[in-house]
Amino acid sequence: MRPASRLTTVGWGIVGIAVIDGADDPRLSDYVRLRDASLRRLVETERGLFIAEGEKVIRRAVEAGYRPKSFLLTERWLAGLVDLTQRWPEVPIYLVTERVAEDVTGFHVHRGALGSLHREQRHQVEDLLALPRIVVIEDVVDHTNVGAIVRNAAGLGWDGVLLAPRAADPLYRRAIKVSMGAVFSLPWARLTDWAGTPQLLRGAGFRTVALSLADDAADLEAVHAQVGADQKIAILLGTEGAGLSASWARSADLRARIPMSPGVDSLNVSAAAAIACYVLGSDSVGTRGDTGQSRG
Repeated sequence: MRPASRLTTVGWGIVGIAVIDGADDPRLSDYVRLRDASLRRLVETERGLFIAEGEKVIRRAVEAGYRPKSFLLTERWLAGLVDLTQRWPEVPIYLVTERVAEDVTGFHVHRGALGSLHREQRHQVEDLLALPRIVVIEDVVDHTNVGAIVRNAAGLGWDGVLLAPRAADPLYRRAIKVSMGAVFSLPWARLTDWAGTPQLLRGAGFRTVALSLADDAADLEAVHAQVGADQKIAILLGTEGAGLSASWARSADLRARIPMSPGVDSLNVSAAAAIACYVLGSDSVGTRGDTGQSRG
């Protein structure tokens, strides 16, 4: 292995760089097999970390207040992130080739930059229940869909997201990447009592709208007309395959469907979430692109 100080002599002016030649170096253990969701759940929970991929996402994580633990970079990304790494001189920078990065992570890290950051739970369920308009994700297990839902909710002016116990982790690398860092700015929290969630929402004053394919579900625009601009609203979203559970659907105040062309029964859950947030949030400041600013 080459000395850690090797690149400090080539004009970067950066301390703390370790040039690493092999994927088996124990210092890279935070970044091992990033596509193995089961392993990553274990590693990231035990170590209290999450992984951010790409310069923009790393910046958004750090700017949102998450503390970096280390950076894994290829050389071409050193200059672009030097202002950020200099703010954290005690945080190690692991400099690797693209081949080593691929061997460690299990895929081609085409953005060339990864960061390991300390995981924090920023908000509690009670914080979300105090907000006026939220999205509630039941058992959406695909990280891409969770990331897209959070990004849609943030971009369309909704206030936060609640996740059922089995929903995918918003701080998993893929969810973060798809959300473009919106998981750092939009409040979210995880529920602990799946069965009691409808009653919890009702007790907090929400009017719940379930996206459903049930025969008694009304057109989304018609449901919007039944919801007052001053009401607290919670949109309930179900799993990718079966949709919302019968228990949550039955308990909702309103059931809404998005009209579809013949032969197509439904949209991807993140696309449906975007449409529901747009229609049901049309009376909120910042939606439909008038006076608000995107949080994503």
